[in-house]
Amino acid sequence: MSAEQWAAVDDYLAQKLVDEDHALRTARESSSDTLYPGIDVTPTMGGFLALLVQITGAVRILEIGTLAGYSALWMARAAGPGARVITCELEERNADIAQENIDRAGLGEQIQILRGPAAETMQSLISQGAEPFDLIFIDADKKSNPDYLDAALQLSRPGSVLVIDNTVRGGAVIDASSHDPDIIGTRRLMDRIASDSRLTATALQTVGSKGWDGFTLLRRT
Repeated sequence: MSAEQWAAVDDYLAQKLVDEDHALRTARESSSDTLYPGIDVTPTMGGFLALLVQITGAVRILEIGTLAGYSALWMARAAGPGARVITCELEERNADIAQENIDRAGLGEQIQILRGPAAETMQSLISQGAEPFDLIFIDADKKSNPDYLDAALQLSRPGSVLVIDNTVRGGAVIDASSHDPDIIGTRRLMDRIASDSRLTATALQTVGSKGWDGFTLLRRT
């Protein structure tokens, strides 16, 4: 199948299965105004994250990589009133756009954006003795994924679920000779997961409007 067919199927599934209202659609479309347009999660991935929140019963959620706030909105809505989503964003422009989307959706009290390098933010949460998170979604710079995982494990508990996006990289994850920092980081991440007896994990490849990629799903035991 061609990339055009993948995208068409993605659109079909989203139209049939995903309830994306005006606030969500506006947030997704506003990613074109961020510093990294087009890298937001798809509606079907947003729906998957929402279902995962509901299946796990997560009420404390940590997100690494806010962009325009689209995935944070999905997760906060699924978690319901009283739940808390903390999302980390490096770029001020992205954070400003996300805050507008969060406020527009009426979720300003549920979602908190922490601005600055995510690795530093996570270490600050650790040093403050933050309560463990039920679900952690990692979707930021891929070269830093091993570091994000190490910090995430300190911010989680047995039973916590972690989702790490974009771990297939168009199949390049199997290229051991790659000099791409994102591929190196992703391969180091896989090695890190494989060596940690506390983690039960799998990964799924995906095709769709974003091309060929995939995500890794982990549970801390």
